[in-house]
Amino acid sequence: MRVVLVVDTAHVNGGQAKVCFDSALGLKALGHEPIVFSAVAPVAKELTEAGIEVHCLHQHELVKDPAKITAALRGIHNAEAAKALAALLARQPRGQTVVHVHGWAKALSSSIALPIAASGLPVLYTMHEYFLMCPNGGFYNYRQHHHCGLKPLSMACLTTHCDSRSFTYKMWRTTRTMAAKYWHDLPGAMRDVAYFHPFQRAIIEKHLPPTTRLHEVPNPIEVDDLGPKPDPTAGEIIFLGRISEEKGGLLYCEAARRAGQVPVFVGDGPASDTIRQRYPEAKLLGWHDGAGVRKRLREARALVFSSLWYEGQPLTVLESLALGTPVISGDGTAGRESIVNGETGLWFKQADPDDLARALKAMEDDALVTRLSNAAYARYWANPFTIARHCARLEEVYAGLL
Repeated sequence: MRVVLVVDTAHVNGGQAKVCFDSALGLKALGHEPIVFSAVAPVAKELTEAGIEVHCLHQHELVKDPAKITAALRGIHNAEAAKALAALLARQPRGQTVVHVHGWAKALSSSIALPIAASGLPVLYTMHEYFLMCPNGGFYNYRQHHHCGLKPLSMACLTTHCDSRSFTYKMWRTTRTMAAKYWHDLPGAMRDVAYFHPFQRAIIEKHLPPTTRLHEVPNPIEVDDLGPKPDPTAGEIIFLGRISEEKGGLLYCEAARRAGQVPVFVGDGPASDTIRQRYPEAKLLGWHDGAGVRKRLREARALVFSSLWYEGQPLTVLESLALGTPVISGDGTAGRESIVNGETGLWFKQADPDDLARALKAMEDDALVTRLSNAAYARYWANPFTIARHCARLEEVYAGLL
């Protein structure tokens, strides 16, 4: 099969591109012909070294473009991207080519829907976030810090200031979503949507056209099988990743204080200074490289996943379980989907510091931690989220589309 993978950047700058390129490399190894179409350079060396064809427009990412007005217009309709993608798709053989869209909101714009629809080629859209439906991409109110249940583009949605930046930016995002829906018909062009797990399906299904076909395709992760932990009770309870309010950093601090524990952070972010001021007892260890992250996860007593928004498929949770480290997750975020409550980790009531404090206190029990650790390791490696498993599922879905 030939697979045209559409993504904003030609290099890894987050989970979207990472999954896209991992699948491209996996499909190439299986004898397929992946082609990457993107807007933002540089091009990842691993793609070119594997002999994967890459088409990059060498444009700016929208938020990094010094020409703000031009970027704002291009974010709504990227004419160059639409023209280049149309030319690329016109050259692909019918009956053996699939288009797989991973991302468009950071550079390509929803204008990619026009050439994709015109090509008549089957297309799969992976729901890494929620820009296909929600103006700010998260079904989350960044001002009041809670899930948003408003109907996208309703009057209540239009008049609510929910954006992390400004209301002006919210209006631009709203204009972009209207263009995607009513001009480019992006939802109509994405007839087949890949989601990660049932929790996510429940979020998106009611917002998609009734003709949309849904396919469960979990993401792959890279982690070595190190065996069960020799001492699961050693180490600290940690928070790993971007330290921001929507990721639940302040929630974790407050819960740890109520539990009489010291919150430990591996990472950094916009809420770091606030945490230093409000919670001086917190330990902020900064960013680590990949090996350092895995070492911290392996040595930790437990991982706290306290995110306040829905998330997509948090790979940190899966990696933690694979390393034998149990996870404490809110019950209103996608992290819970990878955890069997009371068996491989613990759930707490979403955004509730008292209930998170309860879970943190429970993790002081060595017998409980040992049992959860052993079960987390065993359950993950019974059916691991490998690239081979991911690509086998993609082959199945692509074949069905063709």
